[in-house]
Amino acid sequence: MTTDIKSSAESSVCVLASGGLDSAVLTWLMLQADADVQPVYVRTGMAWETVEYLWLQRFLAAISSPRLRPVQVLTFPLEDVYRSHWSVSGVGAPGFESPDEAVFLPGRNVILIAKTAVYCAMNRIGRIAIGVLDGNPFPDATEPFFDSFGRALSLGLGVPIRVERPLASKSKVEVLRAGAALPLELTFSCIRPVDELHCGDCNKCAERQRAFLDAGVPDRTRYACRRAIV
Repeated sequence: MTTDIKSSAESSVCVLASGGLDSAVLTWLMLQADADVQPVYVRTGMAWETVEYLWLQRFLAAISSPRLRPVQVLTFPLEDVYRSHWSVSGVGAPGFESPDEAVFLPGRNVILIAKTAVYCAMNRIGRIAIGVLDGNPFPDATEPFFDSFGRALSLGLGVPIRVERPLASKSKVEVLRAGAALPLELTFSCIRPVDELHCGDCNKCAERQRAFLDAGVPDRTRYACRRAIV
């Protein structure tokens, strides 16, 4: 279900917060819509999670609000099914010039939403917001998927759960411009970090740099290296 932010503000919403640009701006927009925001971070065993979560905490601290609750960390380990996949091993992560399809993580939205829905049902929260953008090429990022999955979760949990995609009609450039005044240098988008830095050489770093450039927004991100965007 695609829902307009301004018309959907209710008492509480769980925002799937990865610490990346999209979920960071989404968290802030939900606060601007007068919602009580519960950020949820789901640990699945990905190679970049320790660094990613560190930056998420920094960003949330920077946008502190009485309506922003402390981040809730959930766990849903995937090492047993992903095994030697690059997302778990950190070996062979898609590089700077790889296509977007190369970073597909099978079932990622299924897993993130399912675990969060159980948390919502146990804590009387009826909404889950996820920062999926327009043009996302993956099968678990489509309107039919979210609509049907939301209905299935509501039936299975015995409580109404609404899965919202407030950014579904927006590009990353539009999202960046909407959040241009935020401390976006505290967001994190890298799949093979170098210490606490963006590597500057992976698919997600390329996407990030290109979005800042196209949006005309200064990129204050610290990268381990910088490559030319063509």
